Amino acid sequence: MPRPLHRGGGRLTGSIQDCSEDSQMKIKSDKDDLDKDHGSLSLRNPFLFLFSESKQDSIENGFVLSDPYTLSTLRNRHMLTLLLLKICLVVIVILGLTMSFLWTISLTPASRSPMLRGYRRLQEQLVSDLWDIGELSRGATRLQDSEFCSLEFENFVPCFNVTENLELGLIEGKEFDRRCGPMSKQNCLILAPPKYKIPHRWPTGRDVIWIDNVKITAQEVLSSGSLTKRMMMLDEDQISFSFASSMVDDNIEDYSHQIAEMIGLRNESYLVQVGVRTVLDIGCGYGSLGAHLFQEQLLTMCIANYEPSGSQVEIALERGLPAIVGSFVSKQMPFPSLSFDMIHSAWDGVEGDKKDGIHLIEVDRVLRPGGYFVWSSPFANTPASVRDKENLKKWDFIRSLAKDLCWDLLSQQDKTVVWKKPSKKNCYASRKHGSGPLICKEGRDVESPYYHQLEACIGGTRSRRWIPIEERANWPSRATLSSKELAVHGVLPDDFMEDSINWKSRVRDYWSLLSPLIFSDHPKRPGDEDPIPPDYMVRNVLDMNAHFGGFNSALLDARKSVWVMNVVPTSGVNHLPLILDRGFVGVLHDWCEAFPTYPRTYDMVHADGLLSLQAVKQSRCNMLDLFYEIDRLLRPEGWVILRDTTSLVESARAITYRLKWEARVVDIESNNDEKLLVCQKPLIRSQTNSL
Repeated sequence: MPRPLHRGGGRLTGSIQDCSEDSQMKIKSDKDDLDKDHGSLSLRNPFLFLFSESKQDSIENGFVLSDPYTLSTLRNRHMLTLLLLKICLVVIVILGLTMSFLWTISLTPASRSPMLRGYRRLQEQLVSDLWDIGELSRGATRLQDSEFCSLEFENFVPCFNVTENLELGLIEGKEFDRRCGPMSKQNCLILAPPKYKIPHRWPTGRDVIWIDNVKITAQEVLSSGSLTKRMMMLDEDQISFSFASSMVDDNIEDYSHQIAEMIGLRNESYLVQVGVRTVLDIGCGYGSLGAHLFQEQLLTMCIANYEPSGSQVEIALERGLPAIVGSFVSKQMPFPSLSFDMIHSAWDGVEGDKKDGIHLIEVDRVLRPGGYFVWSSPFANTPASVRDKENLKKWDFIRSLAKDLCWDLLSQQDKTVVWKKPSKKNCYASRKHGSGPLICKEGRDVESPYYHQLEACIGGTRSRRWIPIEERANWPSRATLSSKELAVHGVLPDDFMEDSINWKSRVRDYWSLLSPLIFSDHPKRPGDEDPIPPDYMVRNVLDMNAHFGGFNSALLDARKSVWVMNVVPTSGVNHLPLILDRGFVGVLHDWCEAFPTYPRTYDMVHADGLLSLQAVKQSRCNMLDLFYEIDRLLRPEGWVILRDTTSLVESARAITYRLKWEARVVDIESNNDEKLLVCQKPLIRSQTNSL
């Protein structure tokens, strides 16, 4: 039997060799079991022999799967048998599909619909059975361990190669652009740093992190300038953050209070009452503003450039705060138009005077009608700017562009300015001819861009989602969209309600399932604390196929102290605008590419139906690549919950052996066609080089 999954005191520690030996013993045992169970079945995958001539590549469940194993010995022994099997399968498939097609077109219109649905299920079951036969025939031979990556991959973020971009001649910020190529993937397991420790649980982890868990040295902390010194304090092997730390000239609490007053509110706790729920923090420092605003029920997403060391995004995520790597020097941010209620940028997060103000125009695109743009910059300090003609020129340009965008300057205090985006569209038509950016034409106003080029025009004005924040329901009522709002997204209220009910039930089942896995067969070790209660075992959650955001909503309804990165695959239906309108955060993403974040940043990865979606829609990436990426994103001792068809779950389970995960397949009582795969990633550290 597989060993029990662990949490809290049951952490897997030790050297690579120890963990590798344990994994090899377990895998050897599993191989022996499979050999006994499956005997001499030689048929690996019927489609492999029918349509592939390569010994290295196969197609498994709709994924192109690179297989490092060969079957030369087996083929030599059973060549004649395989040839006959291929011929038989070809004949069976062709005859079966031909006859079923002739039968289908002979149906009357009245009976065709229900019969076609049943027929389609039979076809899917046939394909599933064929894959199962293929998997059984190769079971034991596929359980070879994956290799560990070299040490330079310890902080590897694919698709962000600054050195390579500079060699290509990309400058002026374009070197930070995301570029995914064939060499962007890693085909190995990324090890945790030698001194990695399991992060502190929320809310302690918000204020204290282990310095060895992120790529920043003590010297960098101490020498990174007075601003950062005031934000972070180094205490032996930990970095501590305090709300009394400085963001600009005042501490975070005073700064947040100042912003609220500039809007016309008593303090930041009233921001929710004027329609603010989601905040985009561009160049977030280390997330201290978002950490403070979280107490006021405001959800702040940090976005910043890739940084090889001392990363704002990596440290924010380590603190349990929403963050993503992103640059909008030349491309649009990975969010739909009209996505955030407030956008904040301190210092050089938004360079509004560069490239004719195109970055400020991009800020306008993702800001909701009636939303607020908070900008702190030395350029905005008018008395100081007067003494510097260059700064005064930049400030005059930004003020002029903001006016052309129809923004209302609410207040200016020292270096901080607050603008409000118009709630109505009539201002754009009343501008003088030729003044300011034009309204985007229909073909250029893409509501949900995926790394499109920046547009020098005002976007979002054609969207049906143009609803001022003051007309939306305040949080937490916003999470349940009205029938009018659902109609904008083409979703029926009954479907939305059914989805919500289903996810509430699933989340209860998930926690009921995980609790015994955490506590069973889990003796307390000397000096170890009691295991963490399941309610607080996760903070950062990645939902790889978010649908309507129902998983996110159900977690909050169950009062779990989590935030969820809702990912909508580009290969599926785009429900990201709906998710963002519910007051959640998320992005579009192509799961054949690496996710824009650092290694070891999520406590839980969840995917419902993603494998089926990838199998149907994709053919340029394989299941093993997807699981390597999940392993990169997942923290040691983190959890994976996959829900999918039985055949795909079983195939995925075979891959988990190679990743050294603990895995269990769980039946779903209400659905015989689907299963759950529950996994936990072990803690395996790299070794320091001996001198």
